[in-house]
Amino acid sequence: MIGLYKILGVPFGFLLKLIYETIGFGNFAVSIVLLTLIARLIVVPSSIHQQKGMAKTQRIQAKVRKIQEKYAGDQRKIQEETQALYQREGYNPMNSGCTSMLIPFLILFGLIGAIYYPLSNFLRGIPDTEITVLTSLITSFKPANMEKSTIMDELLVVQHIKDIAASALEKGVSQATIDKIGAINFSFFGLFDLGDIPKEKKFPDIIWIIPVLSTLSTLASSIYSYIKQKQTQTNAAAARSMGCMTIGMAGLSLWFVVSYPAGIGIYWIASGLFGFIQSVVIGHFYSPKKTLAKLMVDETVERRSKENNIKFAAKMKNEK
Repeated sequence: MIGLYKILGVPFGFLLKLIYETIGFGNFAVSIVLLTLIARLIVVPSSIHQQKGMAKTQRIQAKVRKIQEKYAGDQRKIQEETQALYQREGYNPMNSGCTSMLIPFLILFGLIGAIYYPLSNFLRGIPDTEITVLTSLITSFKPANMEKSTIMDELLVVQHIKDIAASALEKGVSQATIDKIGAINFSFFGLFDLGDIPKEKKFPDIIWIIPVLSTLSTLASSIYSYIKQKQTQTNAAAARSMGCMTIGMAGLSLWFVVSYPAGIGIYWIASGLFGFIQSVVIGHFYSPKKTLAKLMVDETVERRSKENNIKFAAKMKNEK
């Protein structure tokens, strides 16, 4: 997993730095929110495609049920007719529009890499020898349960650069590197450090507002999606499964945000909030009922067009 953080942390560290220096007002938290917004806008077409796909799936399922009723007891015939139906409709049950779900997780792992390794992935250009010296100086600042871990080393350097600056200079780290690290605005508007981990702070420290808001934003988005899908879901088992997934996502959100640096929580809150807004907007313009109605109209037009073409071809053949 650490290898994945490091790999994805390189491009996302670059993107964060670009946003930080251009439209992020030199604030790491604002840059995370803006990166999340940009990512959400990128997946809008995929989300619309997924919404339309849900309506088509509902339409296909109704036809599949008719096949199952017509050929009840003959499983081989049911499979043949179902596959023929999929082929006629150009429908692929495996194509569920996963892009809108995949991208947020790629961003999550990329941000973890950018936040945990700010010297390598965010600042960039700092010599490996200097990074080695700097990370060797923060042993005394490590939490007791992380003494042997190295994943927090670069983050702790950023948090404690003033404390280790003198020792770092004595060991050959340049003043330019010290100044570059010290210039990072890693604070959330002065309330807490984005590198702080909620579970390392006693409740009710102000940082615990991050897990609370994260869970609420995830629940809002998940519950809304669950309600909209349940309105068109005729399979009770599938509806129960969606309900479990709704609760599971909220639990996953809470675990992530409590266990990882606050910067990850900022992303999760922004992602949940933007996801909720996106769901409401897309649900309004591409509601399952409207999409299904349009799909049925399109199917009728296409069927009549085919019938007319067949009649025309037959007429031309008879005239010959």
